[in-house]
Amino acid sequence: MKAMAQRSWNPAEKLELVELPTPEPKKGEVRAQVQAIGVNPVDWKMRTSGPLRLAARLLGPKPPVVVGVDFAGVVEAVGPGVTRTAPGERVVGGTNFSRGQRGSYADTVVVREDQLCVVPDAVDIAVAAALPVSGVTAQLAVVDLGGIRRVQPGQRRVLVLGASGGVGQLAVQIAKLEGAFVAGVCSTKNVEMVKGLGADLVLDYNEGDVLAQAKPHAPFHVVVDCVGSYSGAGCRGLLSPRGRHIMVAGDEPSAVVQMLMPPFKSKTILGRPTGARLEPLVAAAAAGKLHVAIAQKLPLTRAEEAHELSRTSRMTGKLILEP
Repeated sequence: MKAMAQRSWNPAEKLELVELPTPEPKKGEVRAQVQAIGVNPVDWKMRTSGPLRLAARLLGPKPPVVVGVDFAGVVEAVGPGVTRTAPGERVVGGTNFSRGQRGSYADTVVVREDQLCVVPDAVDIAVAAALPVSGVTAQLAVVDLGGIRRVQPGQRRVLVLGASGGVGQLAVQIAKLEGAFVAGVCSTKNVEMVKGLGADLVLDYNEGDVLAQAKPHAPFHVVVDCVGSYSGAGCRGLLSPRGRHIMVAGDEPSAVVQMLMPPFKSKTILGRPTGARLEPLVAAAAAGKLHVAIAQKLPLTRAEEAHELSRTSRMTGKLILEP
């Protein structure tokens, strides 16, 4: 199998194309041929610093280091005891370094069957590959951790900061599916896109302080910060008494500080995809209720370029790598 990998954990090392042994699936495992890979900030954060990198070094396989989580493709082979999928089926899932698995930046992955969801023909394989981390994170932010269902339908209000990005675009749509009034924040060039996602109100950060712009429309039951640069105190000031301020992938020290600030309404989140969590997202995509804007598709060999684009935090939609 071929993969884009670092030879060691040296953060200065570049990803390069390497040849690795193609593993045979063991009991409960599935080997899939990868056709599309979703790029997430966690992919490059694991290469640089912070708790994600430390955990990957301690729990993941030895170098070469293959990063990446999201993937979609076709099942090649299954191990003993696998019953939920079979060779030839289209699947989507996420790798898990805590299970000793290599990342998804490869033409082949091996994962356990509970990490996979079957992809109907109605869903484009690139769209499927964009769902694992971003979709699960958005669902957890709005519904599970955000607790939007604690609020009566018709009274639900959600503010999404970074509404045109990979997580933001899905958070807007999931909130609308939950019957919420949704305010989305983006740049001038993405206003129409965010309106197209179903946002009831679009705030342009080029026109000034968006938290101040959002104030007349408060209180919000969930404020989802997909950017990470907004004032925690400012976000909490827009919340209802039982509201939640959710910071996406907030693994920086500043995010931890925000979680410790009274009235303890700030939470940090990064969704770990599983088959069970992906099933409703894939079903919604198949039914035309959930759409994914693909920002750009690049060959897997241009993974370094994809990471540089991701670091800008100015992407509209999802970056996809293709082996």
